[in-house]
Amino acid sequence: MNIENTQSQMRKGILEFCILSIIRRGEAYPSDIVEEMKSVNLQILEGTLYPLLTRLKNADMLTYRWVESNSGPPRKYFMLTEKGETFYKELEQTWNELSNGVNSLANKKPDEPLTNQ
Repeated sequence: MNIENTQSQMRKGILEFCILSIIRRGEAYPSDIVEEMKSVNLQILEGTLYPLLTRLKNADMLTYRWVESNSGPPRKYFMLTEKGETFYKELEQTWNELSNGVNSLANKKPDEPLTNQ
């Protein structure tokens, strides 16, 4: 079994939730999303991010606006739509359930019973 593959699959599974968590706080420019993810040791490449943002936009989860830039082409800033906010809340609930369950399993001591009866 390949640990790198398993780690990659785990990261991919939470990528949308992490990106939406960033955008939910306010308009976000893609390179800022990449930098924020890197700052918490969650590596993402722009080549991975842009298709994901496009898919979320096409699903009406995100919208964007163009902002003129003094140092290059206009920038596209993304924000959540109402549908995206609802989707985020559902993902957040799922994340909380999963993380609580995983933490409970991972933190059990070897001599604890398998079930709490």
